[in-house]
Amino acid sequence: MITRRSLIAGGASVGLSAALGAAPVRAAARRAPVSDPFQLGVASGEPTPDGVVLWTRLAMNPTALDGLGGMPGRPVPVQWQLAADENFRRVVRSGSETARPESAHSVHVELDGLDPGAEYFYRFRAEGELSPVGRTLTAPAPGTRGTPLNLSFTSCADYQAGWFTPYRRMAEDQPDLIAFLGDYVYEYGDYKYPVRDQAGGECLDLAGYRLRHAQHKADPESQLAHAIAPWVVVWDDHDIENGWAGDVPEQPDPPFLKRRADAFQAYYENMPLRRAQKPDGAALRLHRSIRWGAVANLHLLDTRQYRDLYACTGRSGTVGPDCLERFEPNRTILGQEQEAWLDGELRNSRATWDLLGQQVFLMEMDWTNGEGRGYSNEGWDGYVASRNRLTAAIDTYERNAVVLTGDVHSHWAGEVKRDHQDPESKSVAVELVTTSVTSAGNGLDEYPDTQNLLRENPHVKFFNGRRGYVRTRITEQEMKVDFRSLSRITEPYAPAYTSGSFVVEPGDPTLHPA
Repeated sequence: MITRRSLIAGGASVGLSAALGAAPVRAAARRAPVSDPFQLGVASGEPTPDGVVLWTRLAMNPTALDGLGGMPGRPVPVQWQLAADENFRRVVRSGSETARPESAHSVHVELDGLDPGAEYFYRFRAEGELSPVGRTLTAPAPGTRGTPLNLSFTSCADYQAGWFTPYRRMAEDQPDLIAFLGDYVYEYGDYKYPVRDQAGGECLDLAGYRLRHAQHKADPESQLAHAIAPWVVVWDDHDIENGWAGDVPEQPDPPFLKRRADAFQAYYENMPLRRAQKPDGAALRLHRSIRWGAVANLHLLDTRQYRDLYACTGRSGTVGPDCLERFEPNRTILGQEQEAWLDGELRNSRATWDLLGQQVFLMEMDWTNGEGRGYSNEGWDGYVASRNRLTAAIDTYERNAVVLTGDVHSHWAGEVKRDHQDPESKSVAVELVTTSVTSAGNGLDEYPDTQNLLRENPHVKFFNGRRGYVRTRITEQEMKVDFRSLSRITEPYAPAYTSGSFVVEPGDPTLHPA
């Protein structure tokens, strides 16, 4: 019998192929034949109470330099099945889609009419081959109480920097939902001393971005994490270009809006996103909300596409207290439309928890050790008025807000103040910052300056500098948080350990050690 545990062990496709009597039986490690079009695996995402998105992208040669995965330049029919059991004895939905070369032979099956709060299994067939099996879930029905949300989140997966073991460890927890908070790929060219060699150089065009995504999806640990649970994703800078802000790139060549359009197209092709997120050239609306019964709303934010340019210097970096531009009242990191949307989401929320999935530090952070102060103009410290409008909304609407953040390649936990410029200001939210999957190498549990940074930022309660992810269990009574760390990612298969645990309770926006 095929089980969720067998998905983790990598053997699901063996049993399914044998049970169906169709398609060659593949070994547990998926030693795929040359003609196998499913070398990028399968994924699901965007769960609602009655639906979910199923995804695959056909590729017979994931590292083909043209970014098209070695596929023929013609449409390919793809069949799909959704079942209520692992052995596909109870197929509840099935159908066919067309994988087209102009979409890099990607497939997005957008389902509705499913049972709320249900577990399903899915697979695809194309070119005489059967895909691996994926597991997915629909969200609980609106107003449902008593159904917890087991949510894991991480960010920053640099292929050259190490092995994607954190994905495997996250999959072993069998979460209900995985949130990826930016930098799913890195656009950089080749490193001088990579842990793993990437295919292609710097991503500058559509072929380059498609190739980079394909190499990530071909990774077995990545495939495992995508197959175990539905994902929701937002980008950060490296998904497009380091340090971009709105329409302004870090480097002028190639022309940025064309490069951004290519990156957006590849991002959509390679993620289990809905048609509502299909790009229109250099524009793609990524902010949206995922609802989990009466327990939680997850508001996914885009802090890149609509932000004002970096305060004082025009480039991302650290600025001192004399940088007054960061306090200008009209500055925004979300853009006016997204700010208004988020305000409405918080105002109308009836869930116990409101989670904000986003990219960069929201709470104030003095990054200068000792004398003097230094603030990142890339994070919300560069957009103080924008942050104050958000914290005012959280406070006014009396929401139990928890901010989920990526970007900085280390674990942090702290408390967001109503106004960080007021020493007496109360806490209105908790912020949980995940480390990276691989970016910045193995890291350390603590650095020489860690304790100084914590002393100078007393609202920050925790730090760990290893790679990993954050695991949460969210109920109406509490949010349990485990920071999961790995001692190394420069070698594969390191175990994960819990480097810190906290509990957050409704009505109390502070961190309590578990």
